[in-house]
Amino acid sequence: MAPTSPRLPAPPKDTPTFSPEKTSVVYVLGGPGAGKGTQCANLVRDYGFNHLSAGDLLRAEQDREGSEFGQMIKDYIKDGKIVPMEVTVQLLENAIQDINGGEGRFLIDGFPRKMDQALKFDESVCPSKFTLFFDCPEDVMTERLINRGKTSGRADDNEESIRKRFKTFVETSMPVVEHFEKQGKVVKVMATKSPDEVYEEVKKAMGQRGFQMKQ
Repeated sequence: MAPTSPRLPAPPKDTPTFSPEKTSVVYVLGGPGAGKGTQCANLVRDYGFNHLSAGDLLRAEQDREGSEFGQMIKDYIKDGKIVPMEVTVQLLENAIQDINGGEGRFLIDGFPRKMDQALKFDESVCPSKFTLFFDCPEDVMTERLINRGKTSGRADDNEESIRKRFKTFVETSMPVVEHFEKQGKVVKVMATKSPDEVYEEVKKAMGQRGFQMKQ
């Protein structure tokens, strides 16, 4: 059956869609509860980044009327599995294209979650500048998420789900961090301090990587 959305999935490409000279992509990784969302909001405000969440894009696509991929995405998320790479990468490419034709600064939050996603995106969409990695021990993240769960209403903010999410992160996402670290493309920030203290470290790292704050 033909896709209802002609932009998904895209045919294979020999060169990335976006030039890294005009499109700056920074991956944001860290375990559940490491504080990625808070720091992304700071970077959007002060550095003019566009914030894209792979999870939000997948949730929007699963609810989009007429989406060929909606039910499949729902099934994968319900089972705690990672959605097929081609779908996630294409949704991100579409979202980048929709913002100023892809020119500008983009934070991609919670992506890449697996090695194949990282390689596919860098090859077909745009090579990333670096990965901003929020390093936080499991016990600290667990405490934060259990506290959040008291008011968030999120079904996965409970101890059993948190353990599963952390295990998945260590097994699938840490190899991505290690891969980019070997290339000198990881900025590691300890995320155990207060949000303001963590952001001071983030700002230092951004300056070292050539990103200046908005005037």
